[in-house]
Parts: sequence; C-alpha cells; structure tokens
Amino acid sequence: MNASLRMAVLLSAVGLSACAGMEAKSTYVPEPRSPSIMDADEEYMAYVERVARRRGLEVVWVNLPRKSAAQIAQESGQPK
Repeated sequence: MNASLRMAVLLSAVGLSACAGMEAKSTYVPEPRSPSIMDADEEYMAYVERVARRRGLEVVWVNLPRKSAAQIAQESGQPK
C-alpha cells in the first residue's frame, strides 16, 4: 500500500511538471510581413480563376502576376 501511494504521488508530480513546461503560446505565429513587389497578386489570380472556372477552362500559372508599385503603396498607406 505504501509503495502504491508513493507511485501515485510520483506519477502525479511528473504529470504536473510536464504541464508546467508549456508556454502560453503553443504555436508559432510569424509576424505579418510588409507588402512587397515580389508578392503575387492573389486578388487578380482569384478573379481570373473564378472567371475561367465559370467558362469551363483550367488556368495554369507559369509566371504569377505581381503587384504593381502603386498597389503596394496603396496597401501600406504610403503616397505614390
């Protein structure tokens, strides 16, 4: 009986110590990047693919469309 009580206390202590090592943030979330000219223009791509799907076509992007400098300035709130 004494050995089983010690084992139960030991297992409880090990279990609680494992939970104590958890951080408040359990997953890594990268900070949002600032817009870049190298970013793909995802809104335009979605529009083209939606229209193509309605027409029964399949789009294969060889070179992704890039955002223009004006679009980047508008997204970041900077004047042109």
